[in-house]
Amino acid sequence: MRIGLICPYSLTVPGGVQNQVMAMARSLRRRGHEARVLAPCDGAPPEPFVMPLGASVPNPANGSIAPIAPDPAAQFRLLAALRAEDFDLLHLHEPAVPGPCMTTVFLKPAPLVGTFHAAGEAPAYGVLAPLARWGGAQLDARVVVSEDALSLVEPVIDGPWITLFNGIEIEPWRDAEPWECKTADSPPVVLFLGRHEPRKGLEVLLAALGHIDTEVRIWVAGEGDSTDALKASHPDPRIEWLGRIDDTERERRMAAADVFCAPSLGGESFGIILLEAMAAGTPVVASAIPGYEKVATAPGPDGTVPSEPTARLFAPGDPVALAGALVEVLGSASERDRLRVAGELRAAAFDMEALVDRYEDIYADVLRNAAGGSVRAGGPRLRRAGGSGERAAG
Repeated sequence: MRIGLICPYSLTVPGGVQNQVMAMARSLRRRGHEARVLAPCDGAPPEPFVMPLGASVPNPANGSIAPIAPDPAAQFRLLAALRAEDFDLLHLHEPAVPGPCMTTVFLKPAPLVGTFHAAGEAPAYGVLAPLARWGGAQLDARVVVSEDALSLVEPVIDGPWITLFNGIEIEPWRDAEPWECKTADSPPVVLFLGRHEPRKGLEVLLAALGHIDTEVRIWVAGEGDSTDALKASHPDPRIEWLGRIDDTERERRMAAADVFCAPSLGGESFGIILLEAMAAGTPVVASAIPGYEKVATAPGPDGTVPSEPTARLFAPGDPVALAGALVEVLGSASERDRLRVAGELRAAAFDMEALVDRYEDIYADVLRNAAGGSVRAGGPRLRRAGGSGERAAG
């Protein structure tokens, strides 16, 4: 099957949606599908199967900065790619975001599957609600990644809706060689990964450090508009500012850390980064926001409810509570072991391969319906090279 996965955000800027799109594409390609990713790129494309649509423009959204490409040049590149590739199906991530996704909705050159990731607030579902409602009606299948994402879009876009968890690639995290940084007498390490912006809560973690008297090292990976101000206001020698790191270093640092800390203040529809830490066998301390609580306490894709929380949760925005949680976890080998074992089991339930299994079923249903002539005369092709041969779409 020829599948185009369209991401509105620059693939050379770290982000959860970008990671999901790339991981899905890799899984689909391993299964023999001709999957390509169409997205903005501020630099060289991260993989050969990526079709870059040009540079992005920073756009404030939901307490963060979204690197989108609404400019005409990006849309012309998109049009040329869609004509050249003749995709059987297009999978849009955040279909209501201006740029390549919204342009594809208007054109509808093939059956469309849309996945909605955002939670919190978004202009597309406020002042642009009529446009979002029309665009949602053009989708042949509508997917949300969590109940929080559903609560954002459901008042604006009609269903039916399918709720599917986000997935992670287990092997890179599980098999990563720990970063060589510690000796037997080294202090424990707490890792932060994320953009340096208020929503991610880095300020809370750095403030919590002032309430921790024991020896500890804080690895701060990433960068953002707040980086310089945070460095100036927290000149603590226990903090190591790593800057932006590549995927390999990210995985190795995670494997070496004693605790991964996610102090976000909100706006996270699902805690995919928590699952990545759990897959690496790293205990998690996270703020008790809805997206993170779902990872730590809610039923998984198989309906199984954890017998105990798989992360140590603390009150969002409370540096004293965070300091207490870190001291408790770092000071207890038995609690770290419990979180490690529970986390690895939890992460396994969210394997990307299981998620792509579900999406393949959705693709097949959409193409089967399209074969009746509602989208393409003659119906699209369904093929799986190297697999079980061709499957009829109708």
